[in-house]
Amino acid sequence: VQLQASGGGLVQAGGSLRLSCTASGSIFSSNVMGWYRQAPGKQREPVADIGSSGSINYADSVKGRSTISRDNAKNTVYLQMNSLKPEDTAVYYCNLQYGTRMYPGRGFWGQGTQVTVSS
Repeated sequence: VQLQASGGGLVQAGGSLRLSCTASGSIFSSNVMGWYRQAPGKQREPVADIGSSGSINYADSVKGRSTISRDNAKNTVYLQMNSLKPEDTAVYYCNLQYGTRMYPGRGFWGQGTQVTVSS
């Protein structure tokens, strides 16, 4: 399985970005796709994820400002981020986890896409 992320960039505070991640290869139908981010000097943290059944989780830090969605036919997950803040600056990584949140299987990571929010 390979994950290709895109959509990062430089944006002013208050702006918006849409991240996309497409998975290719032999993909099990039961999976959770999501986004994590890692800021300089900090640990990687979850941002949002969405199960193949459509269940969604958001980190408190992005709740109300971001929307995650997926197109199962295209094996693609999207993250629409609005009202961006300088603290959202990080490398954003796409993740695909086989199974469910309660019974996770093998996981895969994309290459990361840089999001920089200027004040």
